[in-house]
Amino acid sequence: MILDDFIVATKTGLFCRYGDFYLDPKEIVKYAVISHAHGDHAIGGNLNVYCTEATALFMKHRYKKFAGGEFHLKAYEETFVLNGVKISFIPAGHILGSAMILMEYEGIRYLYTGDYKLQPDDTCEPIEYVTADVLITETTFADPNTRHPAAEEEILKLNSTQSNIMLGAYALGKCQRLISLMNKYCPEKRILVHHSMMPFVKIYEQKGIDMGKYEMYDRKVMKNNHTHMVYLVPPMVFRSYFRAINVIRVFATGWKHLQNNNEIQLYVSDHADWEDILYTIGQVKPTQVWTNHGDGVQLKNHYEKSLVVKLLT
Repeated sequence: MILDDFIVATKTGLFCRYGDFYLDPKEIVKYAVISHAHGDHAIGGNLNVYCTEATALFMKHRYKKFAGGEFHLKAYEETFVLNGVKISFIPAGHILGSAMILMEYEGIRYLYTGDYKLQPDDTCEPIEYVTADVLITETTFADPNTRHPAAEEEILKLNSTQSNIMLGAYALGKCQRLISLMNKYCPEKRILVHHSMMPFVKIYEQKGIDMGKYEMYDRKVMKNNHTHMVYLVPPMVFRSYFRAINVIRVFATGWKHLQNNNEIQLYVSDHADWEDILYTIGQVKPTQVWTNHGDGVQLKNHYEKSLVVKLLT
């Protein structure tokens, strides 16, 4: 029997009361099971952290000695038991080391997706599917009007100009994916990377990912070369350089409102869109869907007559 309160949303995060642990907690807890290393899912300071090796490396770089107490590193599909709940990590395809979290209790399987994507990405493990009785899915882009174009087609937009480009992107996941895409589809571009992004790039290489050609940003290089330079910067730097001259401003995101005032609109998202969410539900074959991280109302309406959809947040 599915337990309606197996996972409950609290101010601290998603809590599994039967296993006494949190999924991606927002505050420090005793037992934290972490899906991936983005800051809105992985905070520092938890006493016991269960995650993949790549996630731990990213967290330890970001939070240094405050990353957490004891890290319990788990390989994909390795089973472990936490306070009576059997848990395993399944590749989520979001960023390197990202995982969906499969929990089994009293014969029922609950699958928490964290963030996930279906699009191909040479810089992280591809998503894998398992069946579950309950799918707890993120619904960041759960809107029938949202369709993410293929990243391989979007990146070609950068070839439409010879001018230098300031390319804003998240430092972990998006940055590395863009470097890989540009090396493959924009061979004339010379890629310069902001110093704050470089440690994450190096961890990707440490984990065996071939990033291709890139170099640390050098102001003189950018100043002395007026064509085909791409300067990758994190969001805060992108926003602070809003008056930058002699560059075309581009920000890589799936959010339309963040594309405002950019000379080239680059729709590259690391999340599932509407069709991807429906496809994932079809693969997992749940009898119930619980939604999180976004508005699940349209998903609830879509499955009104065929599937139980519960909004966790």
